[in-house]
Amino acid sequence: MAKLLTALWMRPALLLWVPPAFWAGNLVLGRALGGTFPPVSLAVGRWAIALVALAPFVAGRAWRERAQLIAAWPVILACGTFGIAGYNAIAYVALQSTPAANVAFLNSTLPLMIPLAALVLTREPIRARTLAGIAISFVGVAWIVSRGDPAALAALRIDGGEILVLIAVANYALYSVLLRRKPPAIDPLVFLAATMAVGLAVLAPFWALELWGGARIPLDAGSIAAVVYIGLFASLFAFILWNRCVAQLGASVTGVSFHLVAVFTALLAFTALGEPVRMFHLIGIALILAGFFLSTVGAPAVRNAALART
Repeated sequence: MAKLLTALWMRPALLLWVPPAFWAGNLVLGRALGGTFPPVSLAVGRWAIALVALAPFVAGRAWRERAQLIAAWPVILACGTFGIAGYNAIAYVALQSTPAANVAFLNSTLPLMIPLAALVLTREPIRARTLAGIAISFVGVAWIVSRGDPAALAALRIDGGEILVLIAVANYALYSVLLRRKPPAIDPLVFLAATMAVGLAVLAPFWALELWGGARIPLDAGSIAAVVYIGLFASLFAFILWNRCVAQLGASVTGVSFHLVAVFTALLAFTALGEPVRMFHLIGIALILAGFFLSTVGAPAVRNAALART
């Protein structure tokens, strides 16, 4: 098992499948909890669980690398603000009022935003093959959301909730690009823990306002189990693997895998909820997978020697 995990870690293109699977579960649970779990409290809960689980493994290294962490405070602050606090809290707020189809469609603008952010912030070139894969995958998502009727996309209204989704996605696009600025001297798990701590600090005043406004946190077994899943799998493990893929493959190539969330959400709805899989699902999934493979097949396993250590 250890050899298998090591082999997968060294082949990040194979890891690209895992975070979207975890995030599909987060999307389903986020919708299910939307009417009962306060959104900022849910974001705080997931990251508190993730940080508590990670802290024992990185505390010693974090202390030894404290000088590097202090020197890298601007990128840690930015990553914690945009990727940990901003994206998740805003997305949960949007899920309370935004139709699921709209959320799925607008979330899939992430692979379109990442190359633009990478080009502006880091001058990372965009391969024509990557752009083609993004476009094909996006068509697949649109086909699923429209249920095979492109004219139905015209019925999608852009109002306050949808704007929040786009703001959340823009936050995550910035986070994904800024990850490339992590100093190689800082251990990746130490860096992730630092961004989690910063994200929780950013969320703290908003959480206090939410509780002061009368929000109540449900403590039933189902809600607690859902938050534990989101904290461990959709937060800790998914972010570790996502950060690894960004470091090795670049933000643009990694971003294409976000379209797989739609694939795994459809499969999860079929297996867990018994929802039927129809022809428009199959066509959309085929397009998403075609675009994903077009973008990722042949992507370099290691970008340079420095990144090989992350």
